[in-house]
Amino acid sequence: MISLIISLLVLLVGYLVYSKYIERVFGADGNRATPAITMADGVDYIPMPWWKIFLIQFLNIAGLGPIFGAVAGAMWGPVAYIWIILGSVFAGAVHDYFSGMLSIKHNGLSITEIVGIYLGTATKQVMRGFTVMLMVIVGAVFILGPAKILAGLTPNYATMTFWVWIVFGYYILSTLLPINKVIGRIYPVFGFALLFMAVGLIVALFVKGYHIPELTLDNFKNFHSQAEQFPIFPMLFITIACGAISGFHATQSPLMARCMKNEKLGRRVFYGAMITEAVVAMIWATISMSFFGGIRELNDIMTEQQGNAAWVVNETANVLLGKFGAFLAILGVVAAPITSGDTAFRSARLIVADFLKLKQGPIKNRLLISVPLFAIGFFLTQINFDVIWRYFAWSNQTLATVVLWTITVYLVNYRKNYWITLIPALFMTSVITTYLFLAPEGFHLPKEIAYLIGGGVTVLSIILFRVYLKKTQRATSVA
Repeated sequence: MISLIISLLVLLVGYLVYSKYIERVFGADGNRATPAITMADGVDYIPMPWWKIFLIQFLNIAGLGPIFGAVAGAMWGPVAYIWIILGSVFAGAVHDYFSGMLSIKHNGLSITEIVGIYLGTATKQVMRGFTVMLMVIVGAVFILGPAKILAGLTPNYATMTFWVWIVFGYYILSTLLPINKVIGRIYPVFGFALLFMAVGLIVALFVKGYHIPELTLDNFKNFHSQAEQFPIFPMLFITIACGAISGFHATQSPLMARCMKNEKLGRRVFYGAMITEAVVAMIWATISMSFFGGIRELNDIMTEQQGNAAWVVNETANVLLGKFGAFLAILGVVAAPITSGDTAFRSARLIVADFLKLKQGPIKNRLLISVPLFAIGFFLTQINFDVIWRYFAWSNQTLATVVLWTITVYLVNYRKNYWITLIPALFMTSVITTYLFLAPEGFHLPKEIAYLIGGGVTVLSIILFRVYLKKTQRATSVA
């Protein structure tokens, strides 16, 4: 319990202290007019109250990640706490804040266009296709995840196929309609369900006297049942994404950047939503390590259930909260991915619209882009969920790494403290490279070789950055 309490306090201090420093580095100005005011179009650029924007941002970025990812990440043991804390405070929340604020700075542009401004046209073209495909994969994953849970709750009444169509129908409406018509109205309800689920479960865990593992020197090790195949580095850092740092968030922050009325609200919306999500991930990691009797027992259960985190969620909610509480808890778990899936498709629409320079006021323009995206998304629902999730996980962290490098270049260009994103960028470069060469869905090379390649790419990144930095400094001195 002590480790959990300390972890939550660190997250709180991170928000109260470090986020203010990040805000000063960016230079948020409450007197500058935002795109929500200057570019209002009644569809995507719509001024909204900050609390609504916060809830939308929180639910957009939450999805299955801080729940399913934390359940799976708990298989490595209490070391997961460290990644959630450090990842969210120093990487994820900084990544989310700058993604949103740079979008405000550039008239609400999507993250792919922002990448192009700072990393060049070639990178922009690659990231356009990569990010749109990632958004469609996210949408497909967040159709299958909720449908799987709902089908488990209604085995005698509705099949998974039925729920896939229901969720898909909702996605179509929320993608096409103005953001304040569906998303702006139902998110507060879903937000309550998700927060009730997290708080209710952790309180029940305490009240019922479950043993919560502590992070000690003895426990600072790999508890995974297949430790040799799943080393902490890089596997844990790919598995727990949304609870620490996630590239998907960079696609969501611009959605809210188009609705924010004051730049000073960015800290509580972008940085604050990430810290809130980290709290949810921390709670689910704790529940997973405690509920079944320990970390070894969790590994046994996950092996028996073939990695089905939805079963863990359903089981813990029913036992800890009873029928009514479990209903609200499951609603939260269902709402979280649905409210990420709908905005994933919406983000894809806006990314395509940005590079086609196609105004989204007319419904026909929205349909022109959305119909092909939905067709691809529906096709992906026919593929095995676990396969989609594995490729999503790596792609997601790759996008986060590219965005961190984008922010770093921005900070260099504007003579700001670039170390705040350079260090996370280098770390994530090492993570995604090592994972690519180590994982079964990657090149599946021996661990030693994968580590060597990952380290080599990271060193090369340092060298290239130093070259870029010197070139920039020379150009500045000449000017």
